[in-house]
Amino acid sequence: MSSGEPVKLLGSFGSPFTKQAEAALRLKGDVEEDEFIEEDVGNKTALLLASNPVHKKVPLLLHGGRAVAESLVIVEYVDQAFPEPPLVPADPLASAEARFWAQAEETRANLALLEARLQGWRFFGGEAVGYLDLATSALAAWLPVLEELAGVGAEGTLMGEEEFPALCQSAQWRSEYTSDEAVRACLPSRSSSSPTMPPRRTASSSEASRCRSNESS
Repeated sequence: MSSGEPVKLLGSFGSPFTKQAEAALRLKGDVEEDEFIEEDVGNKTALLLASNPVHKKVPLLLHGGRAVAESLVIVEYVDQAFPEPPLVPADPLASAEARFWAQAEETRANLALLEARLQGWRFFGGEAVGYLDLATSALAAWLPVLEELAGVGAEGTLMGEEEFPALCQSAQWRSEYTSDEAVRACLPSRSSSSPTMPPRRTASSSEASRCRSNESS
């Protein structure tokens, strides 16, 4: 991305909203010219607090000294500041529909309607990753991590393959989205996004006896 002005993204690795903004930047071109600042949410930088005094949250985009907050607002700003390739549909109705679905609550009924919108398409906007794909990216990038933590990764999906065949783990859309070169560069990895659980320790007979005694007292 060559803008003539410095572009900085303040974010957190564990935030899917940060990944939405990062993917939008990468889809626009050479993100190597931009700077990513990793924020510790427990010890926020003075730059974040000064630039986003209202919410004090990530992600936050700084473009030539101008601050833009909220992930989908950042996606829209990036799309307007760097027109090619477009992320938001040019058609007014298609653009309005994409924004509507991006804000819709992810109930099972709404997921079924989203499922219907994907029929016959690689992505929600057609043949390329677009605004609504980024808005629903948690279904593609982060749901598999949750499925693995829930112990259903090898057996099925949390959403159900029969109910949502286009959105499930083996679906074409999820595969196409996570295979995109720009998107893949900022996807969470299993090893770094899945918490490590300590090994279970078997209590000795004396410990078990003390526990039963404490429970009955």
